[in-house]
Amino acid sequence: MESTTGILLRKRKLSDTSLIISWCTESLGCIQTVAKGARRAKSPFAGKLDLFFEAEIQISRSKRSNLHALTEVALRNPFGGIRENFRRTQAASYFVELIEICTESDHHEPELFALLRRAFAYLNTTDPNLRAVLHFETELARIAGVHDARMLKSDPALALANLFGRLPSSRAALLKALQ
Repeated sequence: MESTTGILLRKRKLSDTSLIISWCTESLGCIQTVAKGARRAKSPFAGKLDLFFEAEIQISRSKRSNLHALTEVALRNPFGGIRENFRRTQAASYFVELIEICTESDHHEPELFALLRRAFAYLNTTDPNLRAVLHFETELARIAGVHDARMLKSDPALALANLFGRLPSSRAALLKALQ
């Protein structure tokens, strides 16, 4: 059993009663877990597994795949302010998509988790603006090792797109909405 703090990135139906949950964690990197029975009405996970939630999680690592078993969840911060406004939700969703494109499964990068936590704390209380989105992209490019703001005047989003082959399709709509 391993414990860590994680932010829920995505959840998908696995079966009639179970979910696959994607997390960005503090000490394990981006991981996927199976929450068995999470869709049942009386599940111990009820009310604890929603998008953008920060939680203390306990997992049992799988020896055969990169899909680990989620055993416990304790909600730490629901970042409820993100859901109060469409622009905040749109920006948070873009950040999640960008992280999913730019990270490998089970790759430990504590700065990535800290960046996402700071971004969600900001969006929890403040409407996003173009500067915030560009700052997130710049920091992510710096963490990925493809951009140094002091040395380069280039576009960090372009550097990320060149490295990972694409940017999320939601970027154009978000930038248009923020201008």
